[in-house]
Formats: sequence, C-alpha cells, structure tokens
Amino acid sequence: MGNKMTIQDHIAELRRRLIATICFFILAFVGGFFLTEPLIIYLQQTNTATRLELNTFRLTDPLKVYFQITFLIACVFTAPFILYQLWAFISPGLYKKERKITLTYIPISILLFLGGISFSYFILFPFLVDFMFHLNAQMELNAVIGINEYFEFLFQITIPFGLLFQLPVIILFLTRLGIITPSFLSKVRKYAYFILLILAALITPPDIMSHIMVTIPLFVLYEISILISKMAYRKIEKVEQIRSARHIHKI
Repeated sequence: MGNKMTIQDHIAELRRRLIATICFFILAFVGGFFLTEPLIIYLQQTNTATRLELNTFRLTDPLKVYFQITFLIACVFTAPFILYQLWAFISPGLYKKERKITLTYIPISILLFLGGISFSYFILFPFLVDFMFHLNAQMELNAVIGINEYFEFLFQITIPFGLLFQLPVIILFLTRLGIITPSFLSKVRKYAYFILLILAALITPPDIMSHIMVTIPLFVLYEISILISKMAYRKIEKVEQIRSARHIHKI
C-alpha cells in the first residue's frame, strides 16, 4: 500500500488533478477546432447523409453544430485523461497488483466506448434513417431536414450507446471492490432488463423493430457483464483462500 495521506493532502491532490483536467480539456477544445470541419464533411458524405438534403433554419445553426461537435471531440479526447487522473488519485490506496489491473480498465473502457459508437453509427443509425424514409413515403411527406436536427438525432443515437457499452467495465470494477456479486446481478436480472427496455425506448423511435435492435444488444451486454463479474469474483475468492491458508499456516 502507498504512504498515508491526510485529508488536506487528498483535497490538495484532488484540486491539482481537477485543474490539470480542466486545462487539458481547454487544450483539447482548441485542438478540436482543427478536426471539426473535416469530421462534419465526412459525416455529410456518408451513404446515409447523402440521401438527405440538409438545410439551415437559423443563421446560427452551422455555428451551433460546429461548437457542439468541437465540444464532443474535446470530451472524447479528455475522457482517457480523466480516467487516468481518477486512477492516479485512487492508486495510492491500492496494492501494486491492483494498480496494474485497474490501469488496464482505461484502454478497455475506450475500446468499449468506440465499439458502442461504431455499432450505433454503422448499424443502428442507417436502419433508423431508412425507417424514417419509409414512414415519410407512407404518409406522402416531403422531409425537410435541418442540419442542427440531423446532428442532434445522430448524437442522441450514438453517444448513449458509447456510454452504455461501459457496463462491463463498471460491473468488473464494482465486483472487484466487493460492492456487487454475480449472484446479485442474476437476482436483479429482470429489473435490469426492465431498466434497459426503458433506456432503449428513450433512445429509439416508437417502432418495434428499432426497439428490438437496441434492446437485444443491451441484454447481451448485461449477460456478458454477469460472466465478467463471475470471472472476477472467482479470482477474488481464490486470493482470499490463499490468504486464509497462509494465515492459518503462520498460526
């Protein structure tokens, strides 16, 4: 374990890391301006976007979209830094092996976030756009889509999935802390499914196919989280057994 720190030391350390995070975010935000325009052009040239004629309904719409995307870019680049600062803050209270294990959570978390974004953007989002086109054709409507509304809908679909895909990492972390167990996750499965159903309904339009396409991956993600929790719990039990055996041997 690391050296003991006073409450004042912890507060000073937390303050220092918060300031570092804010400074990093500001730098990422400034750097994001150089990436925003190429990203907007790319998103407008995808197969899904080229089917739409994007319009501006206010003079400020392009500026709003520009700043929204710059802000999201800054958040994405700052997220790993935040996770590292969080790890560095709690690591003095961990054993050396625990520090190495928890440090691996950062790249895993980033990969899961990118996986959630990719799934929602390349699979779910085109399906939802197709559904909207089909609905407009059935109702004989001519869709006039604003660029602000288009990107808001895109972010509404993709960002939540990136966050929801963090579930396995969160479950693993809570299991290692001893806050939850695999048996608890199994017992509350039906309640968890109900919550995931509600989340899926909030993310998707009110049609059954879209709802199913979102709900099934979330259910699978929860089951994967239970399996990960079981693996972590078995390792914790083995470590406890070894420690108990050593303690009895010393006695």
